[in-house]
Amino acid sequence: MNINCVIVDDEALARKGLEQYVKKIEFLKLVGICKNAMQVNTLINEENIDLLFLDIEMPMISGIEFLKSLKSTPKVIFTTAYSEYAIDSFEFDVVDYLVKPISFERFLQASNKAYRQIAREKQKEQIVKEPEIKEEEDFIFIKADNRLVKVMLNDILYVESMQNYIRIITKSENLITLVPLKKIRELLPEKDFIQIHKSFIVAKSKVEAISGNQVVIGDHKIKIARTSRDATIKALTAEKILKK
Repeated sequence: MNINCVIVDDEALARKGLEQYVKKIEFLKLVGICKNAMQVNTLINEENIDLLFLDIEMPMISGIEFLKSLKSTPKVIFTTAYSEYAIDSFEFDVVDYLVKPISFERFLQASNKAYRQIAREKQKEQIVKEPEIKEEEDFIFIKADNRLVKVMLNDILYVESMQNYIRIITKSENLITLVPLKKIRELLPEKDFIQIHKSFIVAKSKVEAISGNQVVIGDHKIKIARTSRDATIKALTAEKILKK
């Protein structure tokens, strides 16, 4: 699934930086670069836009004032030099709030979050139109070994936090990335994944057994927090992943 996105920023350097970031992410399709809100207002009426990378402090009309003027909006990720607008911005249910200078890792996290939200909404629309259609296979992108890696959610066995980085263990490889566990947790659907320990998230469908205080996935044995054991057993057995 591609996401049609637009960059809106009155600073040429900021527009160029965001453009370079967008080009690195496979699922983002850049359909416009605008210097102000009035330009993007015209573009929204002409194109099918899924996502705005929207600056707040701009001439004529600010990003927040622009959103107030719209009856329906694409998903929005604010890109701004001013952190004080964060609380006000989330009244508009924005996807994320990025404060300049924006690192690529932070940009990627926000883009993954937007992808998941847009995918869920499009899937719901599709199900309403075509009840028999099957759910589209989903994925996320992570930065590992100086490259962007596409990880299919169905391939993930579990995720392990190791201080300042995490390991994603899949069917075929182990990937290491400098992303906090809580950020990955936000991207993984709750119906498919469960956090069983402060350092571990497991794929529910891959769990084969619970042995003592460990979850068994193939040759892997993953520790369950003592305070999470009852909730873990309940969550897995309730969904008939484990046979009683």
